[in-house]
Parts: sequence; structure tokens; C-alpha cells
Amino acid sequence: MPEIAEIARAVHFLRIHLVGKRIASAEAIDDANVFGKVGTTGAAVAAALQGKKVVSAGTQGKYFWIALEKPPHLVMHFGMTGWIHIKNDKTAYTNYFKKMEDSEYTVWPPKFWKFQIKTEEKPAVEIAFTDPRRFGRVRLVDCPGEEIRKHSPLVENGPDPVVDKDRFTEEYLRGKMTTRHVPIKALLLDQTTISGIGNWVADETLYHAKMHPEQYCDDFSDAEIKTLYKNICYVCDLAVEKLGDSDEFPEHWLFNHRWGKGTKGSSSKLPNGEKLAFITVGGRTSCYAPAIQKKTGQVTANAKTEPLVKEESDDAKVSAKQDGKSARKATKAIKDESGDEKTAPKRDRKSIGKAVKFEAETTPAKGKRSNPAASENSKSKKAKVVPVEDDGGRRRSGRLRK
Repeated sequence: MPEIAEIARAVHFLRIHLVGKRIASAEAIDDANVFGKVGTTGAAVAAALQGKKVVSAGTQGKYFWIALEKPPHLVMHFGMTGWIHIKNDKTAYTNYFKKMEDSEYTVWPPKFWKFQIKTEEKPAVEIAFTDPRRFGRVRLVDCPGEEIRKHSPLVENGPDPVVDKDRFTEEYLRGKMTTRHVPIKALLLDQTTISGIGNWVADETLYHAKMHPEQYCDDFSDAEIKTLYKNICYVCDLAVEKLGDSDEFPEHWLFNHRWGKGTKGSSSKLPNGEKLAFITVGGRTSCYAPAIQKKTGQVTANAKTEPLVKEESDDAKVSAKQDGKSARKATKAIKDESGDEKTAPKRDRKSIGKAVKFEAETTPAKGKRSNPAASENSKSKKAKVVPVEDDGGRRRSGRLRK
């Protein structure tokens, strides 16, 4: 899921290409998840955008928005796989998206688009919001543009560590940690406490702070809280400064070595030699370095610790194979923006009718061969050819042919 740095990247490109321009045309698919679950429709979003001038673009944690010359304004959340595409420009360059093929930038509109707009300028700027899994959310907020953050859903979320330096202070963090009794990893992921921190940012922060991810948040010393605050600011500030470009992250960061769980030939340790391990509590997986992230207080009792990642060996190969099977099963359950596990939503027939039709035409029925040659061979094996004999001009009934 895109986190604070990836959102900052998307807004960066919106400010360059869209802010200050007038929208000549807008089109949206009436997706019941992306629009419908937040009380609007594709038609309403298109109508709100049509002919309007974009005044500004902003971000708070995992949410971002574009403010128009008059309300309503668009407030968006990428969910699991949402993104903003700009024609002829590669906006995506993060761990999640940098493997996109060039065709996804040159073919327009891009696959899985939910709404797209075109500006009046020559040459026109074309922008599209895409979301393959449809956990993203696009809503309309009817208020003055400068008051967007005072309305739902932004008002219910905590301060952003980068844009809210006046609110996100060491005292604020200490107050939250000492009045809650949850694992520190869970506290960092709570968007009502801090906006924008997701799984990788939380793990990176805890690694630099040398904190065990499952230790209770109210069981840290003042010195440890001070260290955690310092590292939240360090990780978030630098990640946003680099616009989520992982190639620009420091080599010693956990981010560069955490993605190989269960993958053959993946990194098993950090450059300094520290081995990596994974721990799962409440369905969430954390990557950490046990040698330095040691427990200094109470840890949640239901933590499930997984073995240390070892260098490639026969045992490691077997373990990787088993992890791979588990990962494939895990893809059936994904998390929406609230963090709850849910089954992936069924396709909206109206929004992807063409895709469904294409599958029906090209996918062979269950149990039937898809290879025409193989099918013909199969028929020839079953059919028994009997040579025609001279029957004296008689039919099978015995009657003579005329």
C-alpha cells in the first residue's frame, strides 16, 4: 500500500502538471467500490471536475486532494494499488510501481482507470486515476478549499509527521504512547494517531530506534520515546524528500533488504551483517533485526515469531518453498484502507464489462482443450473409421436404392 512518501510523490507531479490549469473534459467509470463506498458516483466526480480550474494539491498521510476553484473538491486514497498516471510522464518510481512496463505509460488511457481528465492548454495535460484492486477511494468534499482538512475523512486522522511539525511533537507522541496499551508497531500503524505510516515505514523507524515491534507502547522509557520520535521524523522526512524513490534510499536502510522473505537468492542480512527475521501478530508481518531490536519490556503474548532468514541452503530452499505457498494463499485476503482483512471485491459488471466479455471469448470452458490441434487429435483417436463395402445397392433397411 502506498505510504507517506509515495503519496508525496503523486502530489508532487500533480502540482507540476495540473495545479493552475483548467480542466477541459472529465470522464469517470461508475465504480461501486472506488466511488460508491464513499457516497458518490463516477458521474458526480466527472461533473465536479468538468470546466473547473485546479487551485492546489495537498497531502495528509495516506490521503491527498486537489482543490478546485469552487467546491466540491476531490479527496483521494490509493488503497492497495491505486495510482495517478500522467500521459507521457513516468510518475511511478517506487517499490510498488517501478516495474511497470513502458506500455503502461504510452497506451492511453491506462488499464484499470477510474477517472481521467484533460486540460485546456496546448499541449493538453492528460491525467488518470487507476486502481486494479479497487480498494482506492475517491470522494467529494463540499467545503471551502482551505478547510478540506477540517472535514471527514481527514479530520479524524492524526498529524502528518512531515507537514504537521507544529502538531507532531515529542510530547504528542509521548502522550499517545503512555495512554495506550498496544504493541508499538500497532500504534504506529494507527492512522488516527499518526497519518501516513504504513508497514514498511513503521518497520524502518523501529529498526533505527532499536525497538522490538511487538513491545507494548506504554512500556518504553522517556529516552526510548525520544529516540523513536527522532527516527520517525528522520525516516519520513528523508523518504518524502526522495519522493519515495527507493533507489535513493540509504543502503543501510532495512527497506532495501526486507522484500526477500521466502524468495530464492534474496538478501538474508543487512550490509553490517545483522540477520533479518519476521514476526506476525494479529495478521500483520514485521521485518526486524533481532540482534539489535531487543525486548526491554512487556511483549504481546500472542506474537508468532518466525525463524531467522538463513543464507541459501537445502533447508532454506525448503522453507522458501513453503513460504511461497503461504504467500500465494495470503493474496486471497487483502486489506482495505481501515486495515481489516477482507476478501477481494467482486468485479463491477458495468465498469469492467468489456474485460469480462473478453475472458468469456478467450478462455476455454472447464475441462475442454484450448489447443485446436490437440482437440482434433483427440477426436481422431476416438473416431473409428470403417471402410465402405459394396452392399449391392441396398440400404441398411434392406431396400434397394433407387
